[in-house]
Amino acid sequence: MDLLRWLFDAQIPVGGSVLILREVLGNIFGLASAFGGMRRKVWAWPVGILGNLLLLTVFLGNVFGSATPATLWGQAGRQVMFIAVAAYGWRRWQQGRTAGGGSTAVVPQWAGNRTRLLLAGAMVAGTMALTPLFGALGSYPPVWADAWTFVGSLLATYGMARGWTEFWLTWVAVDIVGVPLLFSAGYYASAFMYLFYGFFTLAGFFVWWNASRRAAQAAGRHAAVETAFPDPRVKL
Repeated sequence: MDLLRWLFDAQIPVGGSVLILREVLGNIFGLASAFGGMRRKVWAWPVGILGNLLLLTVFLGNVFGSATPATLWGQAGRQVMFIAVAAYGWRRWQQGRTAGGGSTAVVPQWAGNRTRLLLAGAMVAGTMALTPLFGALGSYPPVWADAWTFVGSLLATYGMARGWTEFWLTWVAVDIVGVPLLFSAGYYASAFMYLFYGFFTLAGFFVWWNASRRAAQAAGRHAAVETAFPDPRVKL
């Protein structure tokens, strides 16, 4: 109990302000999860869940008596969403690793034009639908930015679970709006971490892009071999 109370009360003095230890630790777990996701490792999901639990207590500032009292309902709600989608992604990647028999859990692939249009439409429609709700709950302004980061995070996490390379670009769109919002609300640790995420996600995009290209080339070579040397057990 004493350790839990210390975790909730601990602060790190920085200049004339303070950083909440839970916020720092939550973002460190989040960064580790993103690194694991870039390498397509199953452990990325449970590590991310630990970070989500910590950040949930941070963004409900008024509820938990945070040193930064601004409550961001979208940021808090997306931690709950992260946990739910992470459970789905964790299970899906475990199945993928078992089926593939390798160290990586998923083979990156492109979502396709139709899915991209659906994702973009869901991003805009979801933001418009949630903005008045978050506003009624008293979320920190601009409320649309809080809704944007919530919807974008949901779509990006789902895209990661499905193995779509485009999910990294969705994170970039989230960071472009989320970083200024977090700075203005006083969540400096999260703001700096998400600023770093912006560059990290671009690197992750190119890593997955190369992985999907190599997978497509390997599939093409396999198809060529099958065509040149058909399986004699298969009746034509």
